[in-house]
Amino acid sequence: MTTVKEALHSTAACDSIFLAGWVRTRRDSKAFSFLELNDGSCLKGIQVVADAGIPGYDDITKMTTGASVRVEGKLIPSQGAGQAWEVQAQSLTLVGSADESYPLQKKGHTLEFLRSIAHLRARSNLFGAVFRTRSRMTMAVHEFFQSRGFVNVHTPIITASDCEGAGEMFRVTTLGQGSAAKPEGDFFGKNAYLTVSGQLEAETFACALGKVYTFGPTFRAENSNTSRHAAEFWMIEPEVAFCDLHGDMDLAEAHVKHMVKVMLTDCVEDLEFFSKFVDKELIARLKFVAERPFQRVTYTDAVEILLQSGQQFEYPVEYGANLQSEHERYLTEKHFQCPVTVFNYPKEIKPFYMRLNEDGKTVAAMDLLIPGIGELIGGSQREERLEVLQANMERHGVKEEDYWWYVDLRKYGTVPHAGYGMGFERLLMFVTGVGNIRDVIPYARTPGSAEF
Repeated sequence: MTTVKEALHSTAACDSIFLAGWVRTRRDSKAFSFLELNDGSCLKGIQVVADAGIPGYDDITKMTTGASVRVEGKLIPSQGAGQAWEVQAQSLTLVGSADESYPLQKKGHTLEFLRSIAHLRARSNLFGAVFRTRSRMTMAVHEFFQSRGFVNVHTPIITASDCEGAGEMFRVTTLGQGSAAKPEGDFFGKNAYLTVSGQLEAETFACALGKVYTFGPTFRAENSNTSRHAAEFWMIEPEVAFCDLHGDMDLAEAHVKHMVKVMLTDCVEDLEFFSKFVDKELIARLKFVAERPFQRVTYTDAVEILLQSGQQFEYPVEYGANLQSEHERYLTEKHFQCPVTVFNYPKEIKPFYMRLNEDGKTVAAMDLLIPGIGELIGGSQREERLEVLQANMERHGVKEEDYWWYVDLRKYGTVPHAGYGMGFERLLMFVTGVGNIRDVIPYARTPGSAEF
């Protein structure tokens, strides 16, 4: 079986070719029919010319938009414009018909409507391009780290620890709803949750294998309906032993640039589609990111820039508060006009595991901000000093006995180490120009929505 992509990129005609796919359009005349066949291997479909009378032509009226068809024929130079090759069918086989209720017969559906038919939306041009891009970007993540000697570690999805300390976690339990039983009587003998991050577990492996990364699903029980948040999403989290904050920022910048360059070189057809129909500035913005160095600014200086900007923000800017999306986008899109890494945040607004700086007021944390998205990466140098970590845990109200294994890393051969988390869907939003996280993940999980 030949894919449509292989046929369209063929270097020579072929007397025998077999294709299978779904009908996008069909036009009939008295003596023949034109079918546009797409199998998902690429954006474009291939034109199939079927003469009346060939085997299977009796079913031509059933080969409507959405129907699945097998074609046997010849690959010949196309007589029409727009593609080099077409198929002269020698036989057609109707595999599966599509009745008149098929919801993708017409163009121009809203994204909201397509989300309601998530089981079919990948057949549309937009979502076919999105999920081919997602596949290639997935491979690019592994290429980036594997080429640098990182070891891929599969961290647990079920955990008893809350990495972020926010408490917004989904509980995993075998106890019935409304059960009065204590956690000790549950499956794991304690409260267990879906992970919000694989970072803490990855740190244990970095302190054995040197350079590791995790890439998997994470979960947040945050009741947020914004375009940037989902309850289930994928995170890329490297951890590096004998690394400080500056090495962490260097790695994050190289990572983003690698992903953008792969998009520009390996996803050309789909990227052109996004640039034409989703974001006309997309290609120029990606090239700018790939070719220019990122800017770096301390949190203190970033706050001063925002205060001096003269902009009216919905959320007031003040030292000691987290930067909001509107603040992040001002820094990247208006002030610096490029990706920006903000570092050295006040210790009060960052988790217990981040390394306390010598000033005693800030931690060695960093957030990498990109135009159009805001925060893409958040990371830090981790606190490797036992006494300082214990003081941090006490200050944050974290019980040392709940993280005894994490504390052990500081007792047995502790080393400076650093890492970060990249939201994979936010990366996809950036490289495709698609504006909603629900449209770059196959089946979005958001408050009140767990369909499919």
